[in-house]
Amino acid sequence: MSFDSHLQQRWYGRPGWLLLLLPLEWLFRVIVAARRWSLRRSLQASEKLPVPVVVIGNIAVGGTGKTPVTIALCAALKQAGFHPGIVSRGYGAKPPQFPYLVDAQSRVDEAGDEPLLLALNTDCPVVISPDRVAAARYLLANSDCDVIISDDGLQHYRLQRDIECVVIDGARGFGNGHCLPVGPLREPQQRLDSVDAVLVNTSSTLTDTSSTLTDTSSTPALREPYYAFWLRPRAFVALGDGREVVATQWPQRRLHAVAGIGNPARFFETLRSLGVDVIEHAFPDHHAFTATDLQFADNLPVIMTEKDAVKCIGLDVGTRECWYLAVEAVVPDSLFSRLIGRIAALK
Repeated sequence: MSFDSHLQQRWYGRPGWLLLLLPLEWLFRVIVAARRWSLRRSLQASEKLPVPVVVIGNIAVGGTGKTPVTIALCAALKQAGFHPGIVSRGYGAKPPQFPYLVDAQSRVDEAGDEPLLLALNTDCPVVISPDRVAAARYLLANSDCDVIISDDGLQHYRLQRDIECVVIDGARGFGNGHCLPVGPLREPQQRLDSVDAVLVNTSSTLTDTSSTLTDTSSTPALREPYYAFWLRPRAFVALGDGREVVATQWPQRRLHAVAGIGNPARFFETLRSLGVDVIEHAFPDHHAFTATDLQFADNLPVIMTEKDAVKCIGLDVGTRECWYLAVEAVVPDSLFSRLIGRIAALK
């Protein structure tokens, strides 16, 4: 077991030997609280933009489903007549300069996997920079954007925000409940008391638009209201020619599943729910795939996430079939109606 896997096991189980690091956790909590207090109260340290800013983030390390939620929110805003733009840190990206405008033709090594995925699925301008304020300024200067969505920018307090939405993995929740480095939390759970909306990624199929979750079997304890959503498998898409097979009609056969995301287990479980016999291959989040990673001793097809697919296009895998599973976030209408109403009032 790799150290990363062992750490994840401790974060989302019993902390064990990590409890020896409790003094570091306490120091981390003090630094986080002091930084947030300072930046949120200093006009010199934070930037207020002339358009509404919506943050889609989380308080835990790892994947929670933020990217599909961001894609769905962009679609809802466009349908309502807005022109959304997205700013992101661009983790792992190596562009020629910052800020950097990402579009559908951008190279994944320059854009980063998640920003490129956002650009491909939203048809919205996406700008990356470690300095989200600079990214937002660039976005406003080079597009007709009238609302900004900050992807995973909850802790980037230099950029003032009008609406904060936190996405939580309903299966893993808050892990062992500790902050870094003892647990997976970037901020204490009490941070949720100050946000505008909490979304819980659940494996349950939603059949209504209520703001409460009907199946709480795998959901962390939260005060209401919060919004449950799920990631609906849409289609299996061939990596080479774009052929699609409806997710529910995929032949039930054995295959290799690779995932370089924050929570690979959720992807593997989704495949099993579709009747697929999965051979699991988990990689670290944002893993830079090579052709070797997709080569196995048999000729079984390979299925991956769409986030991983943007890094695997163009790899020479010979005659092996490679597909990705396209998913979409099913979010209660009541949430988007509420957010769009708030944004319209701000404008």
